[in-house]
Amino acid sequence: MERAPAPLRFEAVSKEFEGRSAVSGLDLELRAGELFGLIGPNGAGKTTTIKMAVGLLRPSSGSITVCGHDVQAEGGRARRHLGYVPDSAPLYEKLTGAEFLQLAGDLHGVSRRRRERRIPALLEALELSQAAPQLVQSYSRGMRQKLALCAALIHDPEVLLLDEPTVGLDPKAARQLRSILKALCATGHAVFLSTHALDVASALCDRVGIFSAGRLVALGTVDELAGQGGGGEGLEAAFMQATGAADGDADRLIDALSA
Repeated sequence: MERAPAPLRFEAVSKEFEGRSAVSGLDLELRAGELFGLIGPNGAGKTTTIKMAVGLLRPSSGSITVCGHDVQAEGGRARRHLGYVPDSAPLYEKLTGAEFLQLAGDLHGVSRRRRERRIPALLEALELSQAAPQLVQSYSRGMRQKLALCAALIHDPEVLLLDEPTVGLDPKAARQLRSILKALCATGHAVFLSTHALDVASALCDRVGIFSAGRLVALGTVDELAGQGGGGEGLEAAFMQATGAADGDADRLIDALSA
């Protein structure tokens, strides 16, 4: 039996900006039903990687495929399989939440009959039903993030990409989001998220990739990476080792302030 194409695959992907390498030689394949976390310090190239995956940026070299469709050569077909939530989702302030989801349904080609079932179900799942008649401009950051997630899921994509999805969410909303992502993966969807919150990656992800200066420097399950870090400190130790972070940063700051 022929193997189904990977939900998301990066092959020798690099991206340069004005001669500076933002992502270098990325080879990575996401599995169906997997919740994958890309972790790394700010500026490591995580957002650039996600923007290339959804077609907002063109790789300088290499290729990215979504369910077998090249993101650059077959952008329309690839996007049918993708849902995307950026770290600060741009929403239409003068639409109500319900109207915004109707617009998202139009843009993704979702039939009216299907929207009539799907929109109320998504709003209820993310506890936005009461806010649906209100203008988006009245929404808190957490509510906006949840509305953006509803819009990303309106067409039931096989692959969901999220950039720092828990930023701005209160503990209840963050827990709720984690439960939803786990449920999606349990039904065969693949989730790719970026975060610098190691506790989120540890609690949520099946596999983790550590990014540093545009390179994937470590890859494995949380337990595998924790074992590589040594010292019994789990993923944090592995992260510090892989990214070259130093424990003496605080001491150097104190020395600088007292100079």
